[in-house]
Amino acid sequence: MAASFYMLVPRPLLHLYTFTPLHLYTFTMKTGIIGSGSMGSGIAQVAATAGHEVLLYDNNPDALRRAKANLEKIMARLVEKGRLEQEEAEAILSRIRFVNSLTDYKDAGLVIEAIVENLDIKKTVFQHVEEIVSEDCIIATNTSSLSIASIASACQDPSRVIGIHFFNPAPLMKLVEAIPAVQTNEETLKRSIELIQSWGKTTVVAKDTPGFIVNRVARPFYGEALRILEEGLADAPTIDWAMKEIGGFRMGPFTLMDYIGHDVNYKVTETVFESFYYDPRYKPSFTQKRLMEAGWLGRKTGRGFYDYREGAKTPEPTKDKKLGEQIVWRILVMLINEAADALYLNIASRDDIELAMTKGVNYPKGLLQWADEKGINHCVITLDRLHAEYLEDRYRCSPLLRRMAREGRRFY
Repeated sequence: MAASFYMLVPRPLLHLYTFTPLHLYTFTMKTGIIGSGSMGSGIAQVAATAGHEVLLYDNNPDALRRAKANLEKIMARLVEKGRLEQEEAEAILSRIRFVNSLTDYKDAGLVIEAIVENLDIKKTVFQHVEEIVSEDCIIATNTSSLSIASIASACQDPSRVIGIHFFNPAPLMKLVEAIPAVQTNEETLKRSIELIQSWGKTTVVAKDTPGFIVNRVARPFYGEALRILEEGLADAPTIDWAMKEIGGFRMGPFTLMDYIGHDVNYKVTETVFESFYYDPRYKPSFTQKRLMEAGWLGRKTGRGFYDYREGAKTPEPTKDKKLGEQIVWRILVMLINEAADALYLNIASRDDIELAMTKGVNYPKGLLQWADEKGINHCVITLDRLHAEYLEDRYRCSPLLRRMAREGRRFY
């Protein structure tokens, strides 16, 4: 009965492709990476490890030199830890060329842009790249939240443009979101998935909507935690303790926001909020905005929700199990609601949503599986109670959850 319900939910058409087994493919083509920051360098490392000749470009020569030094340190560390032989590390580094001109990309089969999250800048870069590369070169963006269709519109041939979204750090995180724009042709999607899977990554296909899968579904992990903090129901250490010790998450939301950086995390939230026509479910927090404005960006600046300066002490959480369970369930039910709505609106398939959240942000289990365990009806009752309390559209229950509760169905 559970499985039959899933078959009733339409899956994104592009996810119905079948692919040739990976071991039948060998890719050794040139891959161009634009942007030598942590994400661009990480993708370069992944591609070079898979045997590609990689051309890493940055318009800032100092950034390129730092990227080269950092990659050499990473390889040395991997050798030191016994994860790579010295010869392997040298071979990987030898396949990465640090270039100072995009004209070097003329023979590339794939170009991935990993620069600042600014639509106008990305469109300018894509226009320039298209003039250089061959007609069959795939041009991809690693954007985490911007419209792929809008980026693709800058090109004369937008059918070869696609979103290929890695997660940081790219060499360690298994998940990659493949996001076709409305202009992207079937062959571009197919070739992109084959390539990325040949690099040892797990791919999921997402509709070109704000935040795709992970950055959309994960918003309540931060947003509802911030709301609980702002209401004074619990402080940051207590919420982090509850989500880690009771919820089983690897990091609490405030520790994770400090780790990501408030400039980055807040910007994604703001972008998703604006892109969804100011839907209150994605409303940013003034608390986080003030930290960003103060320059307290988290670990990288020494201050965030926590104080990371030398000698600073982290406040102890209130280890009240009943309070902790209330915190976990309130955040979790909002995550479940978001995952259910992503399925309801055909953002991705059921299994890709589960994969995205377990492989992309290391959730302890899939949210839809969690909904089954907690009980769909329990989810609906909780959301309706929150909605009645606050009278905010933020807490509206997904139609899919409501329908499933009424019909006694499960996701699995």
